[in-house]
Amino acid sequence: MPYLLSRLLHLLLLVGVLLSSNLAAQHYQSHLLTPQGLVITTDQGQVSIEFYNPHSVAVWYQPAGQPQQASLIIGAPAKPVALQLARTEQQLTLFSPELQLVINKNPFSIAFYRDGQLLTQDQAGLIQTAGQLGFDFSLAEQEKLAGAGQRVLGMDRRGHKLPLYNKAHYGYSTQSNQMYFSLAGVLSDKNYMLLFDNGATGELDLGHTQPDRLSFRAQGGRSSYLLVAAATTPELIQQYLAVSGKPPLPARWTLGNYASRFGYRTEAEARAVVQKFRDLKLPLDAIVLDLYWFGPDIQGHMGNLDWDRQAFPNPEQMLADFAADGVKTILITEPFILTTSTRWNEAVAAGAIAQGPDGQPKTFDFYFGNTGLLDVFSPKASAWFWDINRKLLQQGVAGIWGDLGEPEVHPADTLHDVPGLGLLPADAVHNAYGHRWAELVYQGFRADFPEQRPFIMMRAGNLGSQRFGMVPWTGDVDRSWGGLKPQVELALQMGLFGFGWIHSDLGGFAGGEVFDPELYTRWMQFGVFQPVYRPHAQEHIAPEPIFHGQEVVDTLRPWLNLRYQLLPYNYTLAYQHHQTGMPLMRPLFFLDEQNVALRDEANSYLWGDAFLVAPVTEPGVASWPVNLPQGVWFDFFSGERLEGGQEVQRPVTLDTIPVLVKAGSFIPMTETLQRTTDYQGKALTLHYYADQSVTTSQYSLFEDDGVTVDSIAKGQFELLHFAANREHKQLSIHFSREGGDYQNRPASRDLTLVLHNQRGKAQRIMLDGRYIPIVPQPQRFARGQYVAWYDKAQQQLKIKLPLTAETKQLTLDY
Repeated sequence: MPYLLSRLLHLLLLVGVLLSSNLAAQHYQSHLLTPQGLVITTDQGQVSIEFYNPHSVAVWYQPAGQPQQASLIIGAPAKPVALQLARTEQQLTLFSPELQLVINKNPFSIAFYRDGQLLTQDQAGLIQTAGQLGFDFSLAEQEKLAGAGQRVLGMDRRGHKLPLYNKAHYGYSTQSNQMYFSLAGVLSDKNYMLLFDNGATGELDLGHTQPDRLSFRAQGGRSSYLLVAAATTPELIQQYLAVSGKPPLPARWTLGNYASRFGYRTEAEARAVVQKFRDLKLPLDAIVLDLYWFGPDIQGHMGNLDWDRQAFPNPEQMLADFAADGVKTILITEPFILTTSTRWNEAVAAGAIAQGPDGQPKTFDFYFGNTGLLDVFSPKASAWFWDINRKLLQQGVAGIWGDLGEPEVHPADTLHDVPGLGLLPADAVHNAYGHRWAELVYQGFRADFPEQRPFIMMRAGNLGSQRFGMVPWTGDVDRSWGGLKPQVELALQMGLFGFGWIHSDLGGFAGGEVFDPELYTRWMQFGVFQPVYRPHAQEHIAPEPIFHGQEVVDTLRPWLNLRYQLLPYNYTLAYQHHQTGMPLMRPLFFLDEQNVALRDEANSYLWGDAFLVAPVTEPGVASWPVNLPQGVWFDFFSGERLEGGQEVQRPVTLDTIPVLVKAGSFIPMTETLQRTTDYQGKALTLHYYADQSVTTSQYSLFEDDGVTVDSIAKGQFELLHFAANREHKQLSIHFSREGGDYQNRPASRDLTLVLHNQRGKAQRIMLDGRYIPIVPQPQRFARGQYVAWYDKAQQQLKIKLPLTAETKQLTLDY
């Protein structure tokens, strides 16, 4: 049967299922109290209620005789939780220190409370129909919902009915309700998360059909969900990731500049691109090779997964030469093995291809040729595929790029061999495909390259994929102003669910007939404050700045340099994301969760705690609006002081975008670098934005060698703590350190402390009882010298001093 016809029949069947839903209620029979929760027996099977920490509870419905897939979301063991149970004839009430679950026996339902306030209610338990399962939850009036993954709909997704089916949206711009990376979960402004532990094709109705109801439906999969609640959104994210698994700390080079396009066709071309970056003295840390590394053209070669030795005659030497120059090589891989590829017969013999209904390898046509699909769920297929990846990594490849992993084409009659469950149809596992692919690569890294931090760039996944170090991006965005506009929204939405490394193809990927230097510049400026700095596009317009003339290079050079100067700040953001789940790009409402306007803000964001960034997304403007939260802010470039709590128009030129710094912030910076391997942390500039409105502030800078796996667990890191206290006419800066030793750790750092918003000289500066002289103007100072100078034009006081373990307190009297 032709694919489109079979798909249509499948959808008609689904409509019939929806129309004939059987909503028979469950009824309580008995219960058993366990150390982690309850096991309840109903007339339809068991319901397990298991706490993973006081904030997080998983509810798993297990109908009798229906084996289910393993959890996708849960990635950490449950911790002991003090629980109490109260019983009446009609209800069970289960208490943790943070949550209260009121379980109605007949008909069965579960209401979730925190601090006596209703969060939401599982209204009818597990809803089962022919081939479908789901849940219905209550929604409060005016409740706002973020989530559901990559969509361009605005920050509040309530009122939408959204497909849960990872699907490519080529050339999207200002609207999309279905994209590469859907997530079956929401985050409410009532500070709870509701996450459905299911990787099947489905639907999420967020009050569209019934305004007071959230409905989840899936075509199979696991009938389980996780509810997490906390006092604030950052705490909520932290508690969720304590259950689902924290993102691992990537190598420091992940924060560098990438050369990337579709694609470099030869070894000579790749070498020339790297050399041109070096010749122009533009920093570079990685090169990404798209599909031409295994074939001379687009069609017919996917699945070769080996070097085209005609185009890349000596890849091993190329990889070694790039590595010696501080440039990491990332290779694209895809899950499609074409029948015309050199590995087709090998893949079939290995049992690596997903089956069709006839028990034979399923083949079908798509853009790149006639193909089969790798069955990532099968242990045999995973072993075969990882062996190929392992050999490439042994050659010197530094990172794996998994493309088309929705999968982009996934016929409904494809069957996947899921351990313990046998053959399952495509729709039962579709959204788990990228998740499982990332997992097999991550596990392979950990087993065969235990001394290497994984780099795994993927286009699709599932809730929980963040624990495999997934570096997702926002797909094949249109190369237009419309494509640039939604990138903040996409990143913020994904970051709330643990995917803090989400980023866009800088400059835009798809289409565009002529080069637009203004659009390109604006996107690249925005990229400085994105987790990954990777220009990427179709090759008819070069994505790399080195091919766009001296004017573009001169405009972008200070921005690329700034990206590297911020390396200590940005690497600390990576540490924070790893430790607590705090995304690198953060919504403005983190500063005021009750402010509705900030919760809806999708045009600007926080870069860490210090920066507010408002990308310019329209051409030809001389000013740009910024929604400033309460407090005092400083223009990062001019130093101008601004009062928050208002929308302001900030002047811009082609050389600037609005970048503001919150009063009281510490920002560590380093000198201009050409590669991240040059960074040693020996010379640091620490900016402190002083203001009378801020009496105390703290910051911790994370440092390690940038490569050691599990450096924190091994104690091979340090945290440099800085604290500021203002009292009357005195400002004190306190220094302290914790942690252990690591390779090339400086025993002493050359620190330049820059105090902003200084309208006059300090009368006296003392460091640990030692007087620091104030000289008339800056000059070349000897290493280890203590000296200060005042820059009246910039209203900055600069202090040079050695920073050692013995450095404790700097005091300035005004």
